[in-house]
Amino acid sequence: MQLEQRRAGEALVVAPLEDRLDARVATDFKERMAELIASGNTKIVLDLSRVEFIDSSGLGAIVSSLKRMGGQGDLVVCGLQETTMTMFRLTRMDRVFQVFGNEQQAISALGC
Repeated sequence: MQLEQRRAGEALVVAPLEDRLDARVATDFKERMAELIASGNTKIVLDLSRVEFIDSSGLGAIVSSLKRMGGQGDLVVCGLQETTMTMFRLTRMDRVFQVFGNEQQAISALGC
């Protein structure tokens, strides 16, 4: 899975470049996020604006990333398309994660 990464102040913006975050790529995504977190990134914006479909494996990988932070940082989500936002609502992940309409709102919420 290809991830675009860039700094925005103290935040690291991470954006999957594929349109699906599903069982096929979830393990790779989880490993890549674990590496970024282990490297000391404590404020991460996950930009899902290119993701058109997410399944339970994809959601599990995102939750795993949040757990890996161990309360030592923040992981927020932005740019959800209608279909992915529906999945977040159905699974109540919109209550677990702070969800923002765009990257700038997410970065501001992290205080960066």
